[in-house]
Amino acid sequence: MSDWNFPQEGQMDKPSKIYFQTMTKFDVEERLKKNDVIIIPIGSTENHGAAGPFGEDTFIVTRIAEMVAKKTGCTVAMPMWYGSHPFHHIGQPGTVPLPDSVFMDHLRAMISGFWNTGFRKQIFISMHGQEYALPSAIQEWGKKYQVPAMVMFVDLPRVMAKDLMDKAHGGPFDYPFQHADEAEQSISMALFPELCQPEHAEDTTVKGFLPPGHVDRGGDIYGNPIPGHCIIGGTGIECVTFPEGVLGKATLADPAKATKAIENVLNYLVKLQGDILERFPVGKLPDAKLMSQRDPAEIEALLKGPLNGGKHLYTIAWPS
Repeated sequence: MSDWNFPQEGQMDKPSKIYFQTMTKFDVEERLKKNDVIIIPIGSTENHGAAGPFGEDTFIVTRIAEMVAKKTGCTVAMPMWYGSHPFHHIGQPGTVPLPDSVFMDHLRAMISGFWNTGFRKQIFISMHGQEYALPSAIQEWGKKYQVPAMVMFVDLPRVMAKDLMDKAHGGPFDYPFQHADEAEQSISMALFPELCQPEHAEDTTVKGFLPPGHVDRGGDIYGNPIPGHCIIGGTGIECVTFPEGVLGKATLADPAKATKAIENVLNYLVKLQGDILERFPVGKLPDAKLMSQRDPAEIEALLKGPLNGGKHLYTIAWPS
């Protein structure tokens, strides 16, 4: 029997001590004594058809983060509502793409701000197709600041794995995972049914310019040679080819089909935090000598922080 029960009521505007932005300085100081891991959900605003909300990708990651925080005692950051988008999304009404440079600058600024606050163990999660940009932002932050930290990105479709696939590949769905389709709408209906309108669901036939087997499908979980967002010219722009905002059969969505995929993510995030805190308890990080060749005295001052006789992170550089 599963340890998880969902859907659950969203917590973004509740005094539940889950979200950093609803906590006080006192709350955060007390939290950091017990759990110094923060989950940072990264979403998007885009057309998800007539059945799903424009913030669907954001609500998926926030509802998952909230349940994990309730279980583990970690903190959740308010989400980033706007994301990076591949070329074929451009022009779709309802989709609000950020330039990649703006998106990655925003991410690096978030890492810096939370690190400076004391959350030096950060887990970014995303369900939206921006898995090409998040790792770059994290790596560039590390190269720039060169301070001890644990910053990682968990791409949720990877964790859902087989349970996000179609029946032909051992999963529960009739069609391969794409966008705003049977699989994604099933996940949404399982996590936030109050925001979904399945009675308006639409179906489309997915088509591309190349025969199957070259370009991977949604989430890059099928292992085809070319990840879905590593190509221009594999398909037409969606405002022309898929004006509905749906790639697949949204009418087949069923929340029961998504239960195992969601549980995979919840269980993994709990395990990840447990492993991090077992190896590096609250207040501890990998040895600075193994992570940086900055002057040890400078590292020590930065780790102390500006309110404890040390320095703030921005004495190294402003995040730009």
